[in-house]
Amino acid sequence: MTTGPSPSHPHRSGPPIGVLGSYGGFNIGDEAILTCVLECFRVQRPDARLVVFSRDEAHTRAHQPEADEVVAWEGVSRNNVLDVLSGLDLLVLGGGGVLYDGEARRYLRLVRAAQDRDVPTFAYAVGAGPLGDGEDRELVRTVLADMDEVVVRDEESRLVLEEVGLEREVAVTADPALLLRPEPFTKAMLQDEGLPADSRLVGMSVREPGRAAEKLDEADYHALLADVADFLVQRLDAHVVFLPMERQDVGHAHAVLSHMTAPDKGRLLNGTYSPGQVLGFMHHLDMAVGMRLHFVIFAALTGVPVLPLPYSGKVFDFARRLGAPALVGVAREQAGLLLAEVDRLWDEHPQRRKDLRIRIEELSAVARETCVRCGSLLDEIG
Repeated sequence: MTTGPSPSHPHRSGPPIGVLGSYGGFNIGDEAILTCVLECFRVQRPDARLVVFSRDEAHTRAHQPEADEVVAWEGVSRNNVLDVLSGLDLLVLGGGGVLYDGEARRYLRLVRAAQDRDVPTFAYAVGAGPLGDGEDRELVRTVLADMDEVVVRDEESRLVLEEVGLEREVAVTADPALLLRPEPFTKAMLQDEGLPADSRLVGMSVREPGRAAEKLDEADYHALLADVADFLVQRLDAHVVFLPMERQDVGHAHAVLSHMTAPDKGRLLNGTYSPGQVLGFMHHLDMAVGMRLHFVIFAALTGVPVLPLPYSGKVFDFARRLGAPALVGVAREQAGLLLAEVDRLWDEHPQRRKDLRIRIEELSAVARETCVRCGSLLDEIG
């Protein structure tokens, strides 16, 4: 794998715009965000030269056709990355959750390097928190203070930045992935996955505790979600499909399956799909229950009745804005409450469908505001 820039559209000679985030195929949600950010710039500046700083250069080059240049920034010579930064008209950080303990410093050091070279910087609907580490907090407080504009994707992130001590205006919009467009997921693709086309399907999303939910007990929530899956199998006469939004999710999905009393009615989506195809798959679902933020976003975009399981503030915040029911926490002692909520969600969805559609339209409009704000900054830069 090469480590230098990889031009694919050398004829585009407009302003070079860099996009930095957790990109490179590690997480479907992050890839959805990158797709939407690049499409935003392609609309705002059709001739712009879009430069993506990726953690897996080959993956980004293969899966993001709007990227004109892909630059590896991990495990490579820092001089090459700095040379590319120096030539940018704008460096965009995000979107997505990049400002949290242990990771914020990695991104913000590059942002600071761009600022030191007089490159304008823009935080594109980023997520923040948890932020308890002293070095990360200091970099967030100082680097974001010098950015040309800071936009976060939810109120939770704004409050985190305020608590860290950032003293500047912070705009709140919505997750860029709300603008993702679906791609076809055909009946033939369902058959390839071993899924019946004539049965109800319930999507589920599980994940590792991670830094955002370190106190989450794995065995506890695996057993809880198995209870939910078994309930849905019986209540709806459905098959349950687990959607891994990143690689680590696979093991946790298998763990839930192992706790089910009806594991024969459970399936794991095994193929490798683009974010648009995963969104297209959601159209086949009758209900969704999940932990991953972008799983919940995708379900809501397709109008599927969805029950978020808020393991962290970002999921709770989105559930609130969606008007969706959401239990605080994911613990076994909540099994009765959770099953009752699932039952009520199924019964009440026909009445709630219109409200869900209106809220999604409003949130999508708010998500577009980030793109407009960034376009205005580009106008100022000239």
